Amino acid sequence: MKIKSLKLITIFVSVLIACIGVLSIRAQSTAKSVNTPESLVADLYRVHKARRGPFFQSRNRALLNKYFEKDLATLIWNDAVKSKGEVGVIDGDPLYDAQDMEIKNFMIHKARHEQSGELVDATFENLGEKKTITFVMVKSAGGWRIHDIVYAPDRTLRSEFKEGN
Repeated sequence: MKIKSLKLITIFVSVLIACIGVLSIRAQSTAKSVNTPESLVADLYRVHKARRGPFFQSRNRALLNKYFEKDLATLIWNDAVKSKGEVGVIDGDPLYDAQDMEIKNFMIHKARHEQSGELVDATFENLGEKKTITFVMVKSAGGWRIHDIVYAPDRTLRSEFKEGN
């Protein structure tokens, strides 16, 4: 009887250790998946495509903080809360700068360093028009975050909020 109990305890402990190891590996791979500017942008597009993105929702502020600098996250959050499901300052898809979309040839490029910080370009065709969206990235204590999204030389996500007020 004691040998049977000892075997069961050994099997249980072995399975428990294996589960902890798998969870540890998954947590490490998740942490590594967004440790570069381009991987954070790629993750943002991935959750956006899965309809779990941070825009237009007012349930989870932490989702915005995962991707954006605090002050930009606040602007986006306040827009979602104030608009109550209606059109707010953000009146189109902020990741494609469009209201209607038929995206082809989507690509996220490696980050490049400029005076304003690390810049990550997302390029694609939408309804036959070639587009480039540039993400201005900054590194904080919590990792990489988006400081702004540039749609054109004179138009950014932050500037949309200044005009919308």
